[in-house]
Amino acid sequence: MIKKSLFFLFLLVSLSSSVFAQSSETERLKGSLQKVTDSFKYVDALNRLAMLMYEKNIDSTFYYTRSAREVSNRLNYAKGKADALNNLGIFFDIKGDLQLALRYYNEAHTAYGKIKDSVNVVQTTMNIAMVYKEFGKDQRAVQWFNIAVKKGNELRQDSIMSLVIYNYLLIYPAKYNAEKKKNYITKAKEIALKYKDERTLLAIDQLIADELIAGGKLKEGLSLLHLTTNRAIDKKLYYVSMDMLIDMGDQLITSDTALALNYYKQGLALADKNGFLIYSEVFAKKLFDYYSLKHDGLSAAIYSSKLVTLQEEQDKINNSSSVDYLDYALKEQQVDALEERSKYQITLLVLTTIACLLAIAILIVIRQSLKRTKKLNAVVINKNNQMEEALAALEQSQADNTNLLKVVAHDLRSPIAAIYTTTELMLGDEGRSKDDQEMLALIKNSSKDSLALVKDLLQTQFTGNPLNKTPVDLGELLRYCVSILQNSADDKGQHIKLDAKPLTILANGEKLWRVISNLIANAVKFSPNNATIRITMEQGTHSVKIAINDEGIGIPKEIEDKIFEMFTDAKRTGTAGEQSYGLGLAICKQIIKAHDGKIWFERNAKKGTTFFIELPV
Repeated sequence: MIKKSLFFLFLLVSLSSSVFAQSSETERLKGSLQKVTDSFKYVDALNRLAMLMYEKNIDSTFYYTRSAREVSNRLNYAKGKADALNNLGIFFDIKGDLQLALRYYNEAHTAYGKIKDSVNVVQTTMNIAMVYKEFGKDQRAVQWFNIAVKKGNELRQDSIMSLVIYNYLLIYPAKYNAEKKKNYITKAKEIALKYKDERTLLAIDQLIADELIAGGKLKEGLSLLHLTTNRAIDKKLYYVSMDMLIDMGDQLITSDTALALNYYKQGLALADKNGFLIYSEVFAKKLFDYYSLKHDGLSAAIYSSKLVTLQEEQDKINNSSSVDYLDYALKEQQVDALEERSKYQITLLVLTTIACLLAIAILIVIRQSLKRTKKLNAVVINKNNQMEEALAALEQSQADNTNLLKVVAHDLRSPIAAIYTTTELMLGDEGRSKDDQEMLALIKNSSKDSLALVKDLLQTQFTGNPLNKTPVDLGELLRYCVSILQNSADDKGQHIKLDAKPLTILANGEKLWRVISNLIANAVKFSPNNATIRITMEQGTHSVKIAINDEGIGIPKEIEDKIFEMFTDAKRTGTAGEQSYGLGLAICKQIIKAHDGKIWFERNAKKGTTFFIELPV
């Protein structure tokens, strides 16, 4: 059986063909070209003519394809361009230039992909596979065939799949085992029947016949092959019948020589009548080889002469063609290269122009920026001078405030010292009650702490000096602070609940007393009558946390960021009209920070606020 690339090529271009008389369609298309007014239909007609003409005159295929491509490029007709590229692939394939055939098939494959013509994508995939087969690159051919099968299975209109399967099995019969091959042949036949593709059905029957013969069913296979050949000839599908006649002759040449020679001669007659020069050469060569082998000089001479005549006729056709197709391909490559170079130069020119414009714009911006910078520099210098003057005024004001603070603190020192001395003397009197002694002790301790505060105010930078830390029982300190402020709470009917336990830490007791007293005093000040104030102490691994919870008026969101600032304006009056000076929380924060601790607050879910102090243990 002949397995020439020309036969495969015929099958792949017959995809869109139902049973028809090609000659009549060719003449009809030629006659209608002058009447077609739609440019796109004109391109389609040219491409169709190019496909039909390859059987008899391959140069006509090139002529019509070139015309179709020129018009498609002018109209920017994507489908026409893709079909023309595919026809160029067919042309160069038949001419034997496989490199150019592969190039144009690949370009057509890409073009069909861009316009989402899935059927022709599968077809060109198959074409590429068969060119790789002609190259002898079986691995690449099988890869592309597998892609064609995979993509073909995804098609809604799967008519192409009968052809893909047929060619795959024909070229690589050993690719699948007998069972799988049978399933594929059945599938291909079902698809061809669905689309009434008579040509492919005949080709599949030939494939089935060859499988029967290869499987040892010679008689059954030859009978089917004979029947298929006659059906092709009866339907005037002469080009399809060429390979079948060769197949019949090759199968019978050893068992029934006379019948085999008749098939060869029948094929030669049909090929001569229809102008299939390549097949005429194939049949004449087979007859010449046979008679030469049998030493039948007279018959061999007849077919030798026939071969010479056919070669002369082919040369005449080739010489009569005014088309140098290789020169066309080379010029096309040169045009493509020039177009790419032109695109590159245009792109470079555009980029250069943009760069120049950007450079000019940048220079303008820089110039304007320099002018603005000079103006801004003058403004900045003026502002600096003003700031220096303001800073000097602030420094003088700070110095005045410090001096005033020292004067006030100094004047407070004497009366507080007198209170401290008086209470110490009163404690020395005998016969005082226990309540009097407790009250006098509280006054003494408070005046002592107040004297320490006055001392800090006189120094004016207590946070900058290192703290004098001693062991302090935190639980005892909390009880002491509560006892001092209990009277204030009682005046408002408030209840102070303390949950504390003994815990000794290193701290400055006097300063820590000041912080806790201030927080409890604030809780009393901003809580309503009969409220409850809860003080808890929670010890962790490395720290202790004190929480002072009240049921007071809370802290508005708009001042929450200011309450820890020195001399803040976030001052509010207590629930009983108590005054606030905006210093307490700022001093508390400085003291806690000096102890390497943290102080913060959280809003309670219902009402009031909880202040937290966390100190290292």
